[in-house]
Amino acid sequence: MPSSPGGFEMPLWRAVAVFRVASLAYVCLVALREADRYAHPLAGAGLVLLMAVWTAVTAFGYARPAWRRWPLLLADLGVVLAILLATPWVIGRAALHGGVPTLAVAWLAGPVLAWAVSGGRRRGTVAAVVIGGADLATRERISTSSLTGAILLLLAGAVVGHVARLAVTAEERLQRAVELEAATRERERLARGIHDSVLQVLALVQRRGADLPGEAGELARLAGEQEAALRALIGGAALPPATGGHDEVDLRTLLSRYARAGISLSAPATPVPLPATVARELAAATAAALDNVERHAGGRAWVLVEDEGATVTVSVRDEGPGIPEGRLEEAQAQGRLGVAQSIRGRVADLGGTVRIASSPDAGTEVELTVPRSDR
Repeated sequence: MPSSPGGFEMPLWRAVAVFRVASLAYVCLVALREADRYAHPLAGAGLVLLMAVWTAVTAFGYARPAWRRWPLLLADLGVVLAILLATPWVIGRAALHGGVPTLAVAWLAGPVLAWAVSGGRRRGTVAAVVIGGADLATRERISTSSLTGAILLLLAGAVVGHVARLAVTAEERLQRAVELEAATRERERLARGIHDSVLQVLALVQRRGADLPGEAGELARLAGEQEAALRALIGGAALPPATGGHDEVDLRTLLSRYARAGISLSAPATPVPLPATVARELAAATAAALDNVERHAGGRAWVLVEDEGATVTVSVRDEGPGIPEGRLEEAQAQGRLGVAQSIRGRVADLGGTVRIASSPDAGTEVELTVPRSDR
């Protein structure tokens, strides 16, 4: 169970420390009252001193998140078990049978609460069973009151563990809400910047080139499409699907638009059906890979589509100079996110994988594999 300094768990750890101090004070009162009935009163005083020292150690240790690990938890449990097992000798069997309380009394619940806060209901219950069983084992006769004490330990471990789990869950949800709010604000800030720069330029290109012939008109049309898509993206609206998000489309149809001089497309003779959202994202990732080929590898590429049943793989291979080692990380650091977002990001969102194999003067192969299901 994770914990963080100042998180929702911190008040629980403080409550455990307060309980141990209060229960130690009660132990001292009981020991002073019953000391004349102990078989070994000096040993009893030594154990009470040990409990005081250990209370200070645990208060110091559990206050630090890095110390709330198994070594301290097991040591805490071991110290209490040792005191419980020494109780019959210190107090004496006859005195215990006569109704003298055990030496630890309520102090023995400390590890149960610590285990519950650190690990939830299950861990708290385990500690309660161990300590409750050891307490019962020290008694020659198990009475209703001793059974009640063991049951109370179990209830404390379960209830406190449940509360601790709720606290951690609430903290995680709050953290996610804060992150979402920060992401939303950042998105709004970027949207304002894009609106004032990129969208204005795309709109201008679309207006100026709408009536021009040839490639200029085609560029204007593409600029208009990208302006609409970008406005929908920064506005938080999903692009309208061409066929419906869960309808199946033939991947070959989407990829065929990229086949041209210098780009060879090889696909199965039969349709390669995929959910529309998966097919469009995979086609867009393929287009991003081909765009890299156009810019860095001379534009010559081979695209291979493989239908493997549960998965579909699209491979894009070129015969360019290859990708120098570390170049992808450098491009990402410079804000060029073609591979990181347009390719890897898209495929990762679909639950797929990207493999990039490149070597100097031997070209580059980008292999995109996605599952058939629509995630």
